[in-house]
Amino acid sequence: MLVPVVPIGNSRGIRFPKLVLDKFLVKDKMDMEVTEKGILLTPVKDVPRAGWAEAFCSMHENKEDVLEEIPESGDFEWEW
Repeated sequence: MLVPVVPIGNSRGIRFPKLVLDKFLVKDKMDMEVTEKGILLTPVKDVPRAGWAEAFCSMHENKEDVLEEIPESGDFEWEW
C-alpha cells in the first residue's frame, strides 16, 4: 500500500487508514524501531496499573504508606 508523506508543521508524516489502526488496536502511541531494512512500527499495548508495584514499594520505603490516626468521634463536632 502506498501512502503519501505529508507536511506536519516543520516535520513530515504519514496518515494511517482507520481500518489499519482498528485492525492492530492502535490507540495513541506506537513504538518505532529503525532497522537496516526500514522502519518498524508496533502498537503500544496499555498495561493497566503498570508501575504500581514499584510505586508502592517506593512509598513503603519512604514510609509514605502509613495511614494517619483517625480521631475519636468525641474529639470533634460533626457538621451536617
